[in-house]
Amino acid sequence: MSVLRTSYALLTVLGLSALAAAPVTAAEADKANASPHTFTANIGVVSNYIFRGLTQTWDKAALQAGVDYSHANGWYAGLWGSSISDKQYADGWMELDLYGGYNGKFNDDWGWTVGVLGVYYPSADYHKATPPPSAKSQSYDNAELNAGISYQWVSAKVSVAVTDYFGANSNSGYKEGSKGTTYWDLTANIPLPEETFTKDVTIPVHIGRTNYTTDTAAGIDPSYTDYKVGISKTFDGGWNVGAAYTYASNGALYNNTSSVKNATDRLDLGGSNVLLNLTKIF
Repeated sequence: MSVLRTSYALLTVLGLSALAAAPVTAAEADKANASPHTFTANIGVVSNYIFRGLTQTWDKAALQAGVDYSHANGWYAGLWGSSISDKQYADGWMELDLYGGYNGKFNDDWGWTVGVLGVYYPSADYHKATPPPSAKSQSYDNAELNAGISYQWVSAKVSVAVTDYFGANSNSGYKEGSKGTTYWDLTANIPLPEETFTKDVTIPVHIGRTNYTTDTAAGIDPSYTDYKVGISKTFDGGWNVGAAYTYASNGALYNNTSSVKNATDRLDLGGSNVLLNLTKIF
């Protein structure tokens, strides 16, 4: 972790008085000197990049990294990237996420958040698939607004697409545009008691629901539900290791998906997956 520190004047001592000012403790001085700006960076590897229940790497490993900024008053922003598979994203090799927003608090237990997420796939285009779904160019890019609420280690969030959801429209194999597609996310990061286990161990439990506003060109509803349960351990020095089981429904659509490079190469994008992760935060 790198922290930008700004120098402040702490005290002005006015002498000639027989009564000295009360001494400032080291903790108080550190708090007064602390910068409101926080910058962090992260890098990691996962055995399978699963996003909203579906693999993004054709069941292969992914390298991921990002940078984050937060302000003491609640504002935040970040940039994150991951390798992806060109078997799913025609001519694509990387996902870039740009996000920002505001985190607020009602009290020590209850919090809220609002934000925006933009997902960009450099060089990827549905039109570059073999064969292409249409003669028109169509990116996979996506933009969403989100809002959520949290209580201690439980959070609920809804995200709403303000563009066609990852390019889903009549140019990419769907009946029409998909603006307004929603993703509902309920997550609990359950801390295990240190007395029984060891410190900094959590059990992440998640359920999500993607509701498309359009069907595929074949008339199939692509909406689905995804689940996740895992275990995560944080070590000194910013290291984190974890393992998780994920599952996505609607196997009728996703369990026999063709590669965009070769229609005979097929994969279950959802279904059951077990993944491992190793991350370092600086």
